[in-house]
Amino acid sequence: MPAEEKDEEALRSLDFIRQIVADDVAAGKHGGRVQTRFPPEPNGYLHIGHAKSICLNFGIAREFGGLCNLRFDDTNPVVEEEEYVKAIQEDIRWLGFDWDDRLFYASDYFETLHGYAVDLIRQGKAYVDSQSPEEIRETRGSLTRPGTPSPFRDRTVEENLDLFARMREGKMEEGSCVLRAKIDMASPNMNLRDPVLYRIKKATHHRTGDTWCIYPTYDFAHGYSDSIEGITHSLCTLEFENHRPLYDWLLQQLPIHQPRQIEFARLNLTHTVMSKRKLLELVKDGHVSGWDDPRLPTLRGMRRRGYPPEALRRFCEIIGVTKFDGVTDIALLEHVIREQLNEETPRRLAVLDPLKVILTNYPEGEHEELECINNPQNPDAGTRKVPFSRELYIERSDFLEAPPKKFFRLAPGREVRLRYAYFITCQNVVKDSSGNVVALECTYDPATRGGDAPDGRKVKGTIHWVDATASVEAEVRLFEHLFAAEKPEEVPDGGDWKDNLNPASLVVRHGCRLEPSLADLAAGERVQFERLGYFTPDPVDSRPDRLVFLRTVALKDKWARMQKKGGRG
Repeated sequence: MPAEEKDEEALRSLDFIRQIVADDVAAGKHGGRVQTRFPPEPNGYLHIGHAKSICLNFGIAREFGGLCNLRFDDTNPVVEEEEYVKAIQEDIRWLGFDWDDRLFYASDYFETLHGYAVDLIRQGKAYVDSQSPEEIRETRGSLTRPGTPSPFRDRTVEENLDLFARMREGKMEEGSCVLRAKIDMASPNMNLRDPVLYRIKKATHHRTGDTWCIYPTYDFAHGYSDSIEGITHSLCTLEFENHRPLYDWLLQQLPIHQPRQIEFARLNLTHTVMSKRKLLELVKDGHVSGWDDPRLPTLRGMRRRGYPPEALRRFCEIIGVTKFDGVTDIALLEHVIREQLNEETPRRLAVLDPLKVILTNYPEGEHEELECINNPQNPDAGTRKVPFSRELYIERSDFLEAPPKKFFRLAPGREVRLRYAYFITCQNVVKDSSGNVVALECTYDPATRGGDAPDGRKVKGTIHWVDATASVEAEVRLFEHLFAAEKPEEVPDGGDWKDNLNPASLVVRHGCRLEPSLADLAAGERVQFERLGYFTPDPVDSRPDRLVFLRTVALKDKWARMQKKGGRG
C-alpha cells in the first residue's frame, strides 16, 4: 500500500479527539503545535479511570510530536496533601509516562489568576457577593426555574475592588462573601448563573503556606491555567461538558491564549466504584485495608496486586475514546492482564490446600531433581530443576474418594500423571480418628519419569505437586470482585451501595506449599502457579520469614468465553 494511502487509512481510524487534533495540526492552528495536560487534584490516589485520562493526554502528545504537562489542581487546601502529590507522580511514572521538566501547580499561578480576577472586576464582569452560601444556592434557581439576581450584583467597580482586596488581606470571614462572575442568572445552563470564582478558605496550603486566604474555584483556575501553559487541547471527562461554556466565557473576556476544551466519556467498570468520595469511605470505614488494597481500582492497589502497567495501557487503548457514557465489563481488563502475563511470566508449582502423598515404593531418604518448563509460550525461557522425593503435597481438590463420572484426577485405584514427574496410582487412603483424609499412600512408576509412559499408556488426569520436604510455606491471598453486583451504586430506595460489597472478595489461605525457588522471588515479579492463576509476592506484607503471595488474576477467562459465545463486547 502506498504511503499516502496508509496515512489516509490511519486518519480514518482515529478516535474523535485524535481526529480533532489531526485537523487542527493540518490547519496550522496554534502553529501546528500540540500541548496537553493531565490535571489531577492532590486530594486522593489515582485509579484506573485516571489511567485512561493519563494514557489519552500523554499518548496524544507523543503521537503528534507534542508535549504533555503534569499540573496539580491545588486550589483547595482543606483536602490536599503533599502525600498525594508524591503518590500521583509515582503512579504516572509506573504507568510508563513522564512530564520531563513540565511539572506545574495551579498554585504557581495564584498571583496571575488573582490579577485576572481583578481585570474581570474592572470590566464590570465580576462582583463580590455578600449573600450566605445558603442564599446563593437558593437564588441560583433550578433547571426549571431561573435564578434571582443577588442584591449585591450591581455594586460599583470601586466597591468590588475594595471588598476583593479585603478578602485577600484576610479581613473577611469564611462564608461571608465570594467573588462571582456576572453572566446570566436566567441561563438554562446552571454553570453560567453567576458562578463563584473565588472563596475564602483560611487554611494552610501545602505549598504556599498561609500566603493566601482566598482560593480560585476549579472552573476559574482550569481554563486560565491551561492558557498560561499554552495548552492547545484541554481534554476533560464528560461531566465537564456543561462547564465548557463557562471555560470559553472566562477565556474570551481577556486577551490571552485560547485553548480548546474537549470532553470524552469517563471509564466505568462493572463490580467497581470510581468515586473518590466512595473509595475514601471504603478506606476510612475499614472495608479495605487501605488505598493500596489489591481489590481497589486504585493504581497503587493494582500495582501491589501485580497488574503490569503495559496491560493497563493496552486496556485503555482497546476501550478507546467515545462521547457516550457506558460500562466496561471488568472481565475485559482481566483478559488483557491475563494475555500479558501469559506471554511473559514463568511457571511455578504451588499447592494452596495441601494433601500429603506418600510414594510407598520410592526409596526412603532419596531425592532427585526433575526438569520443568519455565514457560511453554516462550521456548527461550528454558527449564529449571525442581526437587522430588518420597513425600509430596497435592491439592486436596485433586482427590475424591468417590469421584463422579467426569472427575479424572486422583481416586482410589486410579492412575494420574504428576506434572513433569511420574505416573502415580492411589493404593490407600489414610484417615484420622474423625474420618478426615490426611494422606494418600500411592505407588509410582519409575519408567514414566518426565510424565510419559514408554509403553504408550495414557492417563486422563494431570495434577501439580510440590516436594513435602523441600517446599516452602506461604500465605496466599485470593481475590474476587470487591462488589458482588455488576453496578454496585444502583441500589433500591433506602438501600446502601455498601450492601453490595462481596463478603468473599478476599480469601486467605495459610499453610500453602510452594516450590523452593519462589522463596527468592522479588517484589514486583510475577509467576503463574500452574493450574491456579498468576501470583506475585506482596510488596507490603511478604518478608523472608513470612512469605505472602497475592493472586493477580485467575486462569479462567470469562471475557474469552463471552467472545467465543458471541456475548457482549
